[in-house]
Amino acid sequence: MDWQLLGLAFVTVFLSELGDKSQLAAIAISGGSNSPKAVFLGAAAALLLASFLGVIVGKGTAQILPAHVVKIAAAIGFAIMAVRLLLPPQAEAIDEQ
Repeated sequence: MDWQLLGLAFVTVFLSELGDKSQLAAIAISGGSNSPKAVFLGAAAALLLASFLGVIVGKGTAQILPAHVVKIAAAIGFAIMAVRLLLPPQAEAIDEQ
């Protein structure tokens, strides 16, 4: 087993999930529940399934596209999201009827 890769995956996913909307949802659900263990198990199972699907899709993508193409596409996608987050919000047009 590649322990360095395992550690990198753990740290990356752990840090990206801190303060995420899924964590906030788990906080909200457990606050109104008498069974925090059930909330934890449900949230953990959901994260495992989402991660599993990500790995399967990533493996399939790697068989179709070269790794550098996937990295470039991801970098462009993250750059677009970063620019959109930095731009001031635009007022939505309200249709008057």
